[in-house]
Amino acid sequence: MFHEGLKGVVAARTKISHIDGHEGILIYRGYKIGELTMSFSFEEVAYLLWYGHLPSEEELKHLKHELVKHRHLTPTLKMVIDTLPVEMDMMSVLRTAISAEGTNKYGWKPSISQAIKLTAIVPTIIAYRNSKVNNTSYTVPNNELDHIENYLYMLTGNKPSKAVVDALETYMILTLEHGMNASAFSARVTASTQSDLVSAITSAIGTMKGPLHGGAPSGVIDLLNEIGTIDHAEEVVRTKLEHGERIMGFGHRVYKTHDPRAVAIREKLLQSKGKDHSLDLALHVENIAIELLNELKPGRSLYTNVEFYAAAIMKSINLQPELFTPTFTASRVVGWTAHVLEQAENNTIYRPKSQYIGNLDI
Repeated sequence: MFHEGLKGVVAARTKISHIDGHEGILIYRGYKIGELTMSFSFEEVAYLLWYGHLPSEEELKHLKHELVKHRHLTPTLKMVIDTLPVEMDMMSVLRTAISAEGTNKYGWKPSISQAIKLTAIVPTIIAYRNSKVNNTSYTVPNNELDHIENYLYMLTGNKPSKAVVDALETYMILTLEHGMNASAFSARVTASTQSDLVSAITSAIGTMKGPLHGGAPSGVIDLLNEIGTIDHAEEVVRTKLEHGERIMGFGHRVYKTHDPRAVAIREKLLQSKGKDHSLDLALHVENIAIELLNELKPGRSLYTNVEFYAAAIMKSINLQPELFTPTFTASRVVGWTAHVLEQAENNTIYRPKSQYIGNLDI
């Protein structure tokens, strides 16, 4: 039987995550996503995905130590990044820089320690390259800061506010993992040949680079910029709907009801309401848009997706659009490595068939 793009074909059995698009459920290793974002840190949820259980206090301390230890760039890796063309986009830089890490220290089988090292270094690669391209001073990693706060610190040179750190951390927890998507599949296919972890993650980054998978939520940014202030929200959204325009950030290909990731971000942002204009604006626009969608497009069941709040968070930290997908990648590398580790435990090489439809009259 032929399935275009392998759609609907079960290609692996996994304990990593579960998605129910009709019920609006996302589960990591038995935990609902909202429970994780409300109660646990990025490091704790990454540990869960890698090890299969939440860490003890000592285990968390060790993981944080390992992430800090590996977040600094080697002179060789800096040299590799420095020699890349200035016009090269950040995802291509990440792909090349991570590939350059692929020494003989990486081999079959992959290990969690290797996964931690790659996760630690991705934000630093982004920050280092960003400073070079923009001719700004490079802010070296701060060993006193946790993973997400340090990423923001490296990008801006300043310690960010708690509201912004909490918002970005929530987003990055929500994007750690999302089932057998295109990039996770490409990582598992590469690993199934008993290739190394660096090669698998390089494959995944190349897949994430494609606009159909890791595209930036620029349309939502444009919407929020156009609205500008809370008092303009209803007028702008109503006008767009009455003219048949799509409201960006609503509806999802997988989730046919509420996107559980958007729900989790909203709950987290409500805790910091009044502390950041961009995040407050997003909360208000969501309420207005849902009211107007129900009024003007009844029965369509269009709800906020994670890209809506991703855009609001990126806007609140003044992140340039070219850094949206790399930031997504900085979180998803955890999920990719978890998939590769799982693949290695019960490996079978991926070898789907193709159906020849060419000329046989020879």
